[in-house]
Amino acid sequence: MRHNKKFNHLGRTTSHRKAMLSNMASSLIQHKRIATTLAKAKALQVYVEPLLTKSKEDTTHSRRMVFSHLQNKEMVTELFQNVSVKIANRPGGYTRILRTGFRLGDNAEMCIIELVDYNENMLKEKVAKKAARTRRAGSAKKAEAATEVAPAVEAPVAAAEETPASAE
Repeated sequence: MRHNKKFNHLGRTTSHRKAMLSNMASSLIQHKRIATTLAKAKALQVYVEPLLTKSKEDTTHSRRMVFSHLQNKEMVTELFQNVSVKIANRPGGYTRILRTGFRLGDNAEMCIIELVDYNENMLKEKVAKKAARTRRAGSAKKAEAATEVAPAVEAPVAAAEETPASAE
């Protein structure tokens, strides 16, 4: 029985799987997005997100822990200098998997895995969605009524503020 054995072995030996995930994590940190199969992307997401969390704290210990997984000095430097600055205030969920269809040769499901804070197109859409708001007919009438009442309320307050200034 497979109790508590949730790890996807990806049809590889342990050493091959570790090397492959290390290389894919380095590529993801370097290029900020890579195209791969869905199974590999899900395994990479589980592998790389704890490394990104460790990179938020720039200590010798965390650098050595990340290096033990990546085995690439340049990518560790890139991770701690550039990527960790962008993800500093994010509580988790540093990667996004976007499904792209099926591969022609073997019909494997393909996807793109990317670092969330580096996709400029998604960030622009998020800002645009916040700016564009629609109002319903009932709330628009209430808003107009509030603006008509607001100047009448503000006028006595403004007059009260001017009176002490003129008294001095």
